[in-house]
Amino acid sequence: MRVSYFGKMRGTTQSPPRVGLAEIIWSWVGGFLGVGAVAFINFNFLEGTALILLVGSLGASAVLIYGALKSPLAQPRNLLGGHILSALIGVTAFKLLTPHIWLAAALAVATSIAVMHLTKTLHPPGGATALIAVIGGPQIHQLGYLYALCPVAAGAALMLLVALVVNNIPAARRYPEFWF
Repeated sequence: MRVSYFGKMRGTTQSPPRVGLAEIIWSWVGGFLGVGAVAFINFNFLEGTALILLVGSLGASAVLIYGALKSPLAQPRNLLGGHILSALIGVTAFKLLTPHIWLAAALAVATSIAVMHLTKTLHPPGGATALIAVIGGPQIHQLGYLYALCPVAAGAALMLLVALVVNNIPAARRYPEFWF
């Protein structure tokens, strides 16, 4: 039994081939413009307000929607739904379990995974979005459920708009694969 259990950890396939230089350049352009747009608005228009637009989980989303755009996890439904649902779950976990942050963090991430599976919105950065709602500090906590709207939904939507434009410029790229 031990051999078969550990044997599964060897993997079954080889590493995928390296992508071409054009793919790397377009992924870089998308990542730069998408995160740049969110960061520009965050630091030039929201500075000094109670709102923010830039959270770390959007960086992970950038990898998917600009670098792995054919992945089911990178599609608009997953990007928006995964982030928004996870944000709501994370805020709820924080509000219910504030005295037990470790428990709120674990419950937020685990519940986000389950809900994203149930709703066909699995987006790995959503787990980080839920976790940030719990451990993000006073600036995040003061937003309450507004966190799901701004920064999460607004930031993801802005990056989606950039992805729709940039990912469809070269003939060899197409985004999205599906909407719903």
